[in-house]
Amino acid sequence: MKKLLLLLICLSALSCETKPSTLHTGFWRATLDVQDTKQLPFIFEVKDNGTLVIQNAEERITVDEIEINDNEIRIQMPVFEGYFQGVFSDDGNQITGDFIKPSLDRVVPFQMIYGDRVRFPADRVGGREPASPAGRSGKTPTTNITGNWETVFSENGPEDTYIAKGIFKQEGRQVTGTFRTTTGDYRFLEGIMDGDQLQLSAFDGAHAFLFTATATDSTLEGQFYSGNHWKEPFRAKRNENYQLPEATSLTYIKEGYNGLAFTFTDAEGTMVSLDDERYKNKVVLVQILGSWCPNCLEESKFYAEYVKQNPNPDFEIIGLAFEYAPTQEKAFASIQRLQDRLRISYPILLAQYGSDDKKLAQEKLPMLNHIISYPTSIFIDKKGEVRRIHTGFNGAATGQEFVDFKTDFDQFVKSLLDE
Repeated sequence: MKKLLLLLICLSALSCETKPSTLHTGFWRATLDVQDTKQLPFIFEVKDNGTLVIQNAEERITVDEIEINDNEIRIQMPVFEGYFQGVFSDDGNQITGDFIKPSLDRVVPFQMIYGDRVRFPADRVGGREPASPAGRSGKTPTTNITGNWETVFSENGPEDTYIAKGIFKQEGRQVTGTFRTTTGDYRFLEGIMDGDQLQLSAFDGAHAFLFTATATDSTLEGQFYSGNHWKEPFRAKRNENYQLPEATSLTYIKEGYNGLAFTFTDAEGTMVSLDDERYKNKVVLVQILGSWCPNCLEESKFYAEYVKQNPNPDFEIIGLAFEYAPTQEKAFASIQRLQDRLRISYPILLAQYGSDDKKLAQEKLPMLNHIISYPTSIFIDKKGEVRRIHTGFNGAATGQEFVDFKTDFDQFVKSLLDE
């Protein structure tokens, strides 16, 4: 009887030892199930310190909130509310489960496989990752899409048509780039050209983007998938000289209004407005944003760093958050998480919760002709006059566009301060 008890204890100990207590260090390949039986891939690396780093072209996103309990794992995205909830295989080399965004009630199945760092399956040799990029096989690209592309989304699709500018760089089979729109960019896209088939993806903790297209020397025709809840067609034609409308020409103060005015609450319950003493006789930048929005996050990073590097008592930034969190408490928690993670020193007020609907947002700021983008930035001079409204934000993925934006931003703010 004692021998049997000892055997059971040993078996139990062995069973416990097989349960993973940490993620295997090294590279993992994750896929999210989208529509049309397609999968959206991305790569992440688990570091020795237990953090994981998501890779999208040049972008690196560090994730440090990882909980493992028995054979279950929860991976919380930084800033954003989305998280992965999954279970390990017996050997710890695979994880399956769901990516969940609670406030939007969205659930996307996922799989993660250890030891695989090939984004798209076509980019393999014999089903395995090759020793070097040069050793990868697949169909030889029929074209090189490097350059600018005049693009139309949903030309005859499910929603209103909108325009974009594709900006791509192709080296061999590898493709990186993004789509710029009038409301922002579509993040750091990475993928391959396999024959005449283009495949690009990005996952940033909030947005899960997959683009597939058939390419010729002068055209792209394909589908854009956002998670498993959205799909729309797009067409593009090569046009090196194509430019989108100026971001400062899309949103403006309507006739009959003297300027911008609002009163919204902060987390302490204090009502704040531009009439407060803090903002009088100062240059004020009003940022319309959402804590759930990757373009807003990137813009907020830039603004937070800018005020840190360029302190000036006559320059203030104030954020107006439009949150889809269902309660005021959860909305403020999301705002605080954004401020803490990015070390944002300027105040962010809660303008709306329960919806990120732009039409409802515009009702809160009726002096604007519309709100078509999160983020939108409104520049106010020392006299309280609106001098510029910048719609959207095109970040680092847009390359030179981002460099030019930063230069223009700095020059414009300083010109207002010098008045």
